Amino acid sequence: MKTRPRLLSVSLAAVLAGSLLLVQPATAFTVIDPTNLIQNTLTAIRTLEQINNQINQLQNEAQMLMNQARNLANLDFNIVNRLRSTLATTERLIAEAQGLAYDVTAMDREFARLYPDHYAATVSGDQMALDARERWKNTLDGLHTAMRMQAQVSQNLAQDESALADLVGQSQSATGALQAAQATNQLLALQAKQSIQAQQLQITQDRAASLELARQAAATERSREVRRRFHGDGTPYTPHPVRFYGN
Repeated sequence: MKTRPRLLSVSLAAVLAGSLLLVQPATAFTVIDPTNLIQNTLTAIRTLEQINNQINQLQNEAQMLMNQARNLANLDFNIVNRLRSTLATTERLIAEAQGLAYDVTAMDREFARLYPDHYAATVSGDQMALDARERWKNTLDGLHTAMRMQAQVSQNLAQDESALADLVGQSQSATGALQAAQATNQLLALQAKQSIQAQQLQITQDRAASLELARQAAATERSREVRRRFHGDGTPYTPHPVRFYGN
């Protein structure tokens, strides 16, 4: 009978020992400091914010580089050759003008011959008639050149309208500052071309008007010379009464 209580004691001791062994790790946990935990959390948050800021900065720099690339992109459109072509057409019309040359030296020489301020006595009447015919031809040629220029400018307006539409489209679809500036420069080139063309047209019209005025002045001088020669250099005729049959 004494043996059984001893076994129970040994078993109970073993169970208690096992229980102590199981409970021992729970009592070994490290105590957490709340202040230290909050500080570590704030540090982690600040670190995360710095990383996000760096990411945003890199994204902004990438966008800035993309914008710079757009701003430096060249405009793949050039209208200068079209403008030069239409100007060359009007310049050709001026070069083909008949009559008095546009060259200053040649014009001065021909003008002095055909539009004199007075006729020398050695110039024959036939020569004066030939000169009058040539002056009339110069005036006609000047008017013809002016009308050809007017017709050509009228035709160029359709081309200018097409060029203007293309340039406006390029300007509106420009992706960067350089493309917009280049489109604007070509719009200014179109405006300059139209201004030059208007000056050319004005020159031909003024030339035609000047030729007509010069012709009229020369015709007046020719009439004066013809009248002078008709009267002659002697004593002009003076009327006096005539008596018939001694009356």
